[in-house]
Amino acid sequence: MSIRNVLLVDDSILTQKQLSKILEEGGYRVKAIAQNGVEAVNKFKELKDEVDLVTLDITMPEMDGIEVLEKIFTINPHAKVIMVSAMGKENTVQRCLSMGAKSFIIKPFYKSKILETIEHVGAQ
Repeated sequence: MSIRNVLLVDDSILTQKQLSKILEEGGYRVKAIAQNGVEAVNKFKELKDEVDLVTLDITMPEMDGIEVLEKIFTINPHAKVIMVSAMGKENTVQRCLSMGAKSFIIKPFYKSKILETIEHVGAQ
């Protein structure tokens, strides 16, 4: 499946801007942005047929990334999700991967690594 439309989930406006710019420069469309876990689940429900990929921050208010990941997979067990994490969260990232997340991106962002990761996930 080719990836075109992305739901970006992160509570940091700076991260939203950085990641949006990288995605758009890479030829992807940011279909929607969610700033917390509750909003992420609602947007995924609304856009599940239009979104090819979710980039999902782990640490967020209202509902963390692990809870959001579980709910996304309840809505669509085949969803493609890439976790976004700061350094030092390796155990949490591994847990998300074991739950079904396709990959992860570590902050700070490197454009080439992000685009390579998305391309790899799209080929799965």
